[in-house]
Amino acid sequence: MTHRIDAVAFDVLETLLNLAPIAQRLEAVGQPAKVLGPFFMRFQRDAMALTLAGDFPDFTATARQALRTETQQAMSEDEMAHVLEGFARVPAFPDAAPALRKLSEAGVHIGCLTVGDPANTRSFLAGAGLDGYVDQVVTCDVVGTWKPAADVYHHIAQALGCELDRMALVAVHAWDCHGAKRAGALAGWCSRLEGEPGDVFLPADAHGDDLVEVADRLLAL
Repeated sequence: MTHRIDAVAFDVLETLLNLAPIAQRLEAVGQPAKVLGPFFMRFQRDAMALTLAGDFPDFTATARQALRTETQQAMSEDEMAHVLEGFARVPAFPDAAPALRKLSEAGVHIGCLTVGDPANTRSFLAGAGLDGYVDQVVTCDVVGTWKPAADVYHHIAQALGCELDRMALVAVHAWDCHGAKRAGALAGWCSRLEGEPGDVFLPADAHGDDLVEVADRLLAL
């Protein structure tokens, strides 16, 4: 069967990997678990702001600053290190492996598009049992800019050996899908995190309540 897509690039953090255990690390250093949501949101926002200002944000430094701000400067360097070390140990969501397996068995090349260091990302994926399905890992560190800049999506398509309009970006973030669409790629949005994509972003080409449903609908395009 011939599909409209040749490759799928998955966002990693919050799409494939579950950050919930980071909340336990926050509690272990005396912070409330509810800090996780605003901390990660601030981290993403600050990284985008630095990118728009013409800078290239460092993952760890930007994450540390976000933690400092969200906890009103209450965390020590060691406490922040304990929290951030948790990113290397977070588990995959239950729908991640079945979705990647389905696409791989259909002959679709699979990539991961995320922030940080490629080796660390491979470590995250290996720890979650997903690395066997992934052909390429591309990080913003390699590209030199962060999502949703168009260069990031062009880079992962090139790494996967396909035309951009035959690659789909899959994420739980509507802004990420919007960035992919603006760059010329297809997009698959999973509602697990946001519930509704809102009306300020371009609609994804496929959507579903879990990643398996998104994969099925991408294969049906």
